[in-house]
Amino acid sequence: MTDISRAAAVEPAAADAAARGQDVLGPEPVLLALFVNGREHVVRVDPATTLVEVLRRELGLTGTKIGCDRGACSACTVWIDGEVASSCMTLAFDARGRAITTIEGLARGDQLHPIQQAFVEHDAMQCGFCTPGMVMSCAALVDRNPYCTRDEVKAAISGHLCRCGAYPNIFNAALAAAARMQTGHAGKERKA
Repeated sequence: MTDISRAAAVEPAAADAAARGQDVLGPEPVLLALFVNGREHVVRVDPATTLVEVLRRELGLTGTKIGCDRGACSACTVWIDGEVASSCMTLAFDARGRAITTIEGLARGDQLHPIQQAFVEHDAMQCGFCTPGMVMSCAALVDRNPYCTRDEVKAAISGHLCRCGAYPNIFNAALAAAARMQTGHAGKERKA
């Protein structure tokens, strides 16, 4: 198919979408506003750009890693509206109007999230490549359920691939953070 015939095929579809009141984006880069880690960021990106690409390349938030780039390793895990999501499988434009939290936004100033602190204390990382995604999934779990079990921790990170095999320490770190949150030690400080 030539460029002219491809454009002719796309134009009626775009006109039809516009007639139905739907946004027609692209094919050229378009302005996009994203709410990341409590701040609004405006970038100009191609509509086919994934969220992880915008986070890393446009916003310089390189804590979120690109591992497999097909949703199989979970290195790119972020929160979208408080829910765990694979940012390599999410188009940036699908995240418009939603609250995005990356590993950089998990701490409150100099105070680490309890799971971040526990990962350090329990040596729950080796090469560190999978760590941001693991931390995001474990933090979501302990925030939601500070009385979680080892099996629930295993389920929360079941889609994550740690090539170094740090799983036992990750389980211990998550349970330690959960215990800390149960006592209210971390929970009271984080609510402030």
